[in-house]
Amino acid sequence: MYSTILLISVCLYASLVPSVHSFEFKFPWDKTAIPSLGTIGLGKDLKTLQPGDTIAVVGASGNVGKLVALRLSDTYKVNGIVRDTSSVADFLNRESITLFEADLLEEQMKGNINQCPPSLRPALENANAIVICTGTTAFPTQAWTKSGTTGVAGNVLKALLDNSFNVKEAIASLDQQGFNTPKNVDSLSNLFLVNAWKDACKVPRKRLIMLSSIGVQRRDQMPFPILNACGVLDAKAEGEAAIQEAAKRDGFSYTVIRPGQLFGGPYDNNYYLGTLFQLDKDAKTQDVEVAVGDTLVGDTLRSTLAEVTAQVCEGDFARDLDFSVVNVQGQSPDVDGVQTKLRALTLS
Repeated sequence: MYSTILLISVCLYASLVPSVHSFEFKFPWDKTAIPSLGTIGLGKDLKTLQPGDTIAVVGASGNVGKLVALRLSDTYKVNGIVRDTSSVADFLNRESITLFEADLLEEQMKGNINQCPPSLRPALENANAIVICTGTTAFPTQAWTKSGTTGVAGNVLKALLDNSFNVKEAIASLDQQGFNTPKNVDSLSNLFLVNAWKDACKVPRKRLIMLSSIGVQRRDQMPFPILNACGVLDAKAEGEAAIQEAAKRDGFSYTVIRPGQLFGGPYDNNYYLGTLFQLDKDAKTQDVEVAVGDTLVGDTLRSTLAEVTAQVCEGDFARDLDFSVVNVQGQSPDVDGVQTKLRALTLS
């Protein structure tokens, strides 16, 4: 009963909240400290990404995805995979970024999850790596709808009525209808994506990075059961497993990065509470803490997550492991400081 009341309350609340649109953000990093492109990634094995390699950023129009794509384009060619290129064309207007339109959910619902559809093939055939930035809200919001612009309250209430207010069965019915539910976005889409990459890619596949969440491995510990009421952490766990199995099977490296509650700009796609209310930390909460596994608690700046993702690629850090990243009290570290922390993950 508690889960049903929570689901209805969040659903109705989300339908009443207006969207806010703004592209204000900043990278709190000293770009002059980034190593020259001539030294990044050299002297290592064939799985190491090299300057000029191509990275496909899936979900490049999202709040995090657009920052990840922008930052990676400093070093690599970026294939940004989005549903609508017009929504992000101005933001990602760089020579090293190419945008491709594809709807992963629409394609996977067609039933053939082992072949790359024509819409995805151009973005994946030359991709040495993939960074998955897709995600949806933990509770029903507009983000669950196919268009992202219509309300979802009526659909959720109908699903609850049709399933005698059994939350799990109601969510499962929304899964089957093709809504952007956690199961479809965080689990099935990842399995679909790794299969499509295998089918389409014509260059060495070196690395796959998934931006996941803290709490995935602590789903039975408070407060994470509340966050997982609609299965978002279960779905992310399934998505992580699909990536790890594919990496072991096909010989590429994987990394799972676990941020906390995301905050900071850009303030677009406002379905998330930290974005909706523009919840920024003060200038004293800019330092970065990382730890292997799922042990940290806290919040994570989107710009921090984008920079850490880029450093993982450029420094060849955190291969074949998962780690958490949050912002803590302190000033924003320089790049050398972040690299030292990421390097230590392998030694943990």
